[in-house]
Amino acid sequence: MSLGSYDEQEHERRERKNSSMDLSEDDTRSSYQGSVEFESGNSTEELLDQFHEITDE
Repeated sequence: MSLGSYDEQEHERRERKNSSMDLSEDDTRSSYQGSVEFESGNSTEELLDQFHEITDE
């Protein structure tokens, strides 16, 4: 068995597995109540500068 045939067989196995999954009614999203607060204290310019420093590395 070559590596190429293994990849193809693995892909086909996963496709069969994924297509046979049973989605029940319990798989619906739950409703959440509450709030989220986020305070970074940084200005937009400071955050952009930090982003550029990270991406330039």
